[in-house]
Amino acid sequence: MKKVLFFAACLFALVACDNGKSKTDLQGTAQKDSLQKIIEQKDNEINDMMGILNEVEEGFRLINEAENRVSVARDGEGANRQQRIRENMQFIQQRMAENRELIAKLRNQVKNGSIKSAELQKTIENLTKQLEDKNNQIKDLYAQLEAKDIHIEELERTTTTLNKNVGILQDDNAKKANTINTQDKQLNTAWYVFGTKKELKEQNILVDGKVLQANFNKSYFTKVDIRSLKALKLYSKSAKLLTMHPSSSYKLERDAQKQYVLHITNPQLFWSTSKYLVVQVK
Repeated sequence: MKKVLFFAACLFALVACDNGKSKTDLQGTAQKDSLQKIIEQKDNEINDMMGILNEVEEGFRLINEAENRVSVARDGEGANRQQRIRENMQFIQQRMAENRELIAKLRNQVKNGSIKSAELQKTIENLTKQLEDKNNQIKDLYAQLEAKDIHIEELERTTTTLNKNVGILQDDNAKKANTINTQDKQLNTAWYVFGTKKELKEQNILVDGKVLQANFNKSYFTKVDIRSLKALKLYSKSAKLLTMHPSSSYKLERDAQKQYVLHITNPQLFWSTSKYLVVQVK
């Protein structure tokens, strides 16, 4: 639980830092709105993750309590002893199945989300290990019940069904993850082109001084993943961006040959206004 709280503190500190930078660096309402959306997205992801972590921790706490109740009933007396054991063991298996699903969901969110943290990865590994250890403890509890001639055949059938359901849920999560990956690629896909004024006109990219207004030749553009494109060499001593992109999200700098290189310093903000980049060179 301490590791979960430590991770939460790190996440909220990260977002707080982002908030501070946005107030200083961004100029203009449109730029602030774009960055605010990014911050809100991070906040939502963090809240979702913390909600899942809390549910998993609560699940383990309730499982421990149910195990204690089974141990007391196992060594006790009474006509309804076996019924109490059965109910608590069923509860344990249900919570175990829920925790498996929650941990799988958290793993998918980390894989496909914008929050990347070594501490979070370590937390997930620890929760997975804790789940495996708890599963072994429950197996030992079954063996102890068998040793006292407490047979719970109905529970064994329930356990088998729950495990099948977990398998189905994991398959569903895998399908959802594939869908998310596809959507993620689409959201992070952009296109760029640079060329002379004549070349851009020939491809209908620039018409009567307006950019991307007509049926332009899309195949003339290069497709990129906005997360990996950090710099674009323009091979020209003259360069002008024709599409609109927040000025604080990029820099045009010259290299050793005095040719321009476009450095994208904030990809999310840069592509927030247009997924097409057109640069006119000479």
